[in-house]
Amino acid sequence: MRFYVILFSLMLLVFGCSNKEIPEETKQLNNEKTLTLAIGGEPDNGFDPTTGWGRYGSALFQSTLLAYNKDLEITYDLATDYHVSEDGRSWTVALREDATFSDGESVTADDVIFTFETAQQAQSIVDVANIAKIEKVNDFELIFHLSEPQSTFVHTLQTLGIVPEHAYDSGYSQNPIGSGPYQLVEWRKGEQLMVESNPHYYGKEPEFKQLTFLFVGEDQALAAAKAGQVDVLSVPITMSNQEIEGMNRLSLQSVDNRGVMLPFPPASTNEEGEQIGNDITSDLAIRRALNYAVDRQAIVDGVLDGEGTVAYSSVDQLPWQNPEVIIEDGDPNKAEQILLEAGWQRGPDDVFEKDGKKASLTLYYPTDDQMRQSLSLVFADMATEFGIEVKTKGASWNEIEKQMHEHPVMMGWGSHNPLELYSLYHSDIRGMAYYNANYYQNEKVDHYLEQALAASSEEDAYKYWKLAQWDGETGMSVLGDAPWVWLVNLNHIYFINEQVEIGEQKVQPHGHGWPITDFITDWQLID
Repeated sequence: MRFYVILFSLMLLVFGCSNKEIPEETKQLNNEKTLTLAIGGEPDNGFDPTTGWGRYGSALFQSTLLAYNKDLEITYDLATDYHVSEDGRSWTVALREDATFSDGESVTADDVIFTFETAQQAQSIVDVANIAKIEKVNDFELIFHLSEPQSTFVHTLQTLGIVPEHAYDSGYSQNPIGSGPYQLVEWRKGEQLMVESNPHYYGKEPEFKQLTFLFVGEDQALAAAKAGQVDVLSVPITMSNQEIEGMNRLSLQSVDNRGVMLPFPPASTNEEGEQIGNDITSDLAIRRALNYAVDRQAIVDGVLDGEGTVAYSSVDQLPWQNPEVIIEDGDPNKAEQILLEAGWQRGPDDVFEKDGKKASLTLYYPTDDQMRQSLSLVFADMATEFGIEVKTKGASWNEIEKQMHEHPVMMGWGSHNPLELYSLYHSDIRGMAYYNANYYQNEKVDHYLEQALAASSEEDAYKYWKLAQWDGETGMSVLGDAPWVWLVNLNHIYFINEQVEIGEQKVQPHGHGWPITDFITDWQLID
């Protein structure tokens, strides 16, 4: 599993926003060919799939071999068929023969091979470390030979956009060429990105011929929408209670979760001399009591104003979630019973104590995230009222990185790739950047995760992903080791021009990228 250790030591891509003014020439929908969107930050690293662009939403400029439909089922894009060998090590992919890049050049197996090999050389967050070699069968068929079986490789085929070998250079991320539905026209960094439909696109022709993406702060984007300058707007839940003339409000469920990561082992130091573990949260009774004492629905109703769902795992609503992990929370009596049976007793101040130690914790959250701050404060109030004292502390991510191995942290995850379960819970990934930062370890869970990866198909892997969460005796969920207190999944809030119909959407992933554009070729103008 060495290649996973290498892979997970890399950081997630983070997108940022600018606070510059709206360009004066930006206008709201005035005909069937133009849309203006303010739906997220500007990609810091540009539009190169080999370094991570497109992992959380449509690659827009590039096509992928496979795709997800709205029910998270596998469909085809550049590929017309694929086959996995019985040992799970060889993936044969057949390509369509009518696909061309936006410059008119054909898309062939050479371009696919070049893309994956370039991603390997980049050693970025893209999951290609397990590829031993790629064999070209002919211009429109190839075989990926993997070092080890990997059921999640199908997700790489769904997210890695294909780049042209003949037109790829050091400036590609700034001026991408691809075979996707749109092509870049102009990118004014810090302001906007203008794209137009790709006349060579082999798929469904987009009804909207030109798109302008605005890169401005949340307040500026909202003001622009109210001024009639924006057709599609995303807003945080804290700004969702708005009425914008001429726009419909859309609330999409997501697996964009938030939860409290609890340090798993007792306090000690790692091989680098860093402090890890926590003598309070290393007690299973404390971790389980927190999970039962907290009232998740009250948090959804209060902090999220109803714009979210309760979370009991990092994979709620996804095909690989084990439904058995859902518990009856908001039950302080059960939580107290768990602690009393483990030898904890209430002290004079009503806070639980054991062996001279007080059940007192410090919960860190990023100071620049209002939602995580609010969630932290409410969680702390609930826990402290119950009898586990939780103090909150806002800090920069740089400071949190120094503290997260030994103190609870309000974290956020959420992916359409079950490999994230491996990254959060496998012991080989302990302490690698933000992955398994609480140093969780369970040998049986490790085994299930490895079996899931080694499965010959995604469907076969589901059984093992679910067993890793709970097998009736142990697991990573609250029924087992409870190394997290998962709290909520955030709804994603959009305002859409009332003349635009975007159709049904899939469950949204974590809030990076532009996932709402996944099915943009289906968007329509309505009367």
